[in-house]
Amino acid sequence: QVQLVESGGGLVQAGGSLRLSCAASGRTYNIYHMGWFRQAPGKEREFVVSINALIGSTNYAESVKGRFTISRDNAKNTIYLQMNSLKPEDTAVYHCAADPGGSNWRRAWWGQGTQVTVSS
Repeated sequence: QVQLVESGGGLVQAGGSLRLSCAASGRTYNIYHMGWFRQAPGKEREFVVSINALIGSTNYAESVKGRFTISRDNAKNTIYLQMNSLKPEDTAVYHCAADPGGSNWRRAWWGQGTQVTVSS
């Protein structure tokens, strides 16, 4: 099992920045890649960004390219999401996920989520 704890959400004005963190614990050697998903009220959960735990390759949703940056600190088993130029449509609960590979997130472990609210 892997446990994930997110932090760093909050309220920010449009154009502002926030940095989210996600710390993994437990059997972290099972993690193939980690990522962030978000879910806005009344909408389905959507993929935001992922990072390969070993080689660090990344994959971004088109809606956040150029504004969000994912990074990792393997020594701390932690990933970060730097969010710049935030827009009201970025408002959502952001969930950290860790996937063991080969499941397209179907067997992922999930954090409890952290609220990000962007005011206009």
